[in-house]
Amino acid sequence: MEKKQGFFSALKEEVIRGLSPSRSRSTGPASHRSPMSGLLRRKKTNGNGGGGYMAQPEPLIARSGSLRLTGEALAPLMEGPDPDGSEAGDSKRVGSGLGQWVKGQLSRTPSFASMSCRRSDLRLLLGVMGAPLAPVHVSFTDPSPHLSIKNTPIETSSAQYILQQYTAASGGQKLQNSIRNAYAMGKLKMMACESETATRAVKNRNGSRAAESGGFVLWQMNPDMWYVELAVGYSKVRAGCNGKLVWRHTPWLGSHTAKGPVRPLRRALQGLDPRTTACMFADARCIGEKKIDGEDCFILKLCTDPQTLKARSEGPAEIIRHVLFGYFSQKTGLLVLIEDSHLTRIQSNGGDAVYWETTINSYLDDYRPVEGIMIAHSGRSVVTLFRFGDVAMSHTKTKMEEAWTIEEVAFNIPGLSIDCFIPPGDLRSGSISETCELPQDGKGMNAIALAAQRAKLAVQDSNARSKSWRMEA
Repeated sequence: MEKKQGFFSALKEEVIRGLSPSRSRSTGPASHRSPMSGLLRRKKTNGNGGGGYMAQPEPLIARSGSLRLTGEALAPLMEGPDPDGSEAGDSKRVGSGLGQWVKGQLSRTPSFASMSCRRSDLRLLLGVMGAPLAPVHVSFTDPSPHLSIKNTPIETSSAQYILQQYTAASGGQKLQNSIRNAYAMGKLKMMACESETATRAVKNRNGSRAAESGGFVLWQMNPDMWYVELAVGYSKVRAGCNGKLVWRHTPWLGSHTAKGPVRPLRRALQGLDPRTTACMFADARCIGEKKIDGEDCFILKLCTDPQTLKARSEGPAEIIRHVLFGYFSQKTGLLVLIEDSHLTRIQSNGGDAVYWETTINSYLDDYRPVEGIMIAHSGRSVVTLFRFGDVAMSHTKTKMEEAWTIEEVAFNIPGLSIDCFIPPGDLRSGSISETCELPQDGKGMNAIALAAQRAKLAVQDSNARSKSWRMEA
């Protein structure tokens, strides 16, 4: 009876053979296989073969079609350099080939710093692009503006005409008013592609590897109720509105209400909800024309009123302006680009102010009818964060991108009720402005704003507990 070969003796034999499983792999009977193949873990098969054994497959197999479910053990995967190349016959390069392979494996191992940077990039991506809100409140009870040219500025009457064409191209007002609720599901990819400082610019050359994939689900119900859940990488962002307040949950801030009035979800304006989009631009003005990807478009501009800007500001963070632009195709009447830009001023105690300008450009494509409503089934967004103001030559600029595709859309879903839009039970009593999602700068300006907001929440929670204690006493 042949003596069983130990692990280290088998490993030694493989090292002598050049650490090449393919070199020891034979085309003959199974008795001539490499000794390393006997080290694979085996498990009993549950088929009708009785006492046959099968090698347990590796967790990741490059070509799943090559897996053979037979009674013999699988040959081990290649663990070193492939000797079948142009220098396979050179015995002098066996050791150097192994060294180069090990060096390459070590160089591809991600470091702790890179993983930490990737987590911060993902947090910034989800904080800015996960669930942003529209700039103003939308009321569906207000009647649509009547097209009139008498005693009306040409910019306003032109905008009303463009919106009427958009409503007709999207399916018509009668069909849109018959929709009580809606559902959409899609896939997306997010990537931080470029960062720039006063001294240097860094571009992400490994775009496909650095992109974070995920998906989202969106539910809507009239009036003013919506819920979105977005999962990318290892993080998840949830946000919703029950018609009275807007809340949001992130892994780093928990559940909190959004500062300011009830506003629609911006993701719904990206070709998924033409009725809300038309109501959003009801008070807009037509400011001109422009070609977008070779297509002539009208430009509608909407500015947020000062009362809304003041309601969205908090403490040292003040939102100065928020402008929304809509580019409507002159050929189809549909929305092909939505662009919004808002400027935030953060003032520190006794220091200079820091300004953050956030710009989001969303391109809409692949319009297809769903139950008579034109829905954009794909698109991409380009986000730019620009920080400036405290010290000369200290500005920073970050560019991010997102691409999405819509998989499913449905309207008037039976059984969907207002109970599906109840805020979470751990919702905090205070509200947090969207400025808390901006990255922290070198002097911690954003940290000051966030600390002030958290202090206000703590005071409100303390007052609530004191009031409940007095009532119980």
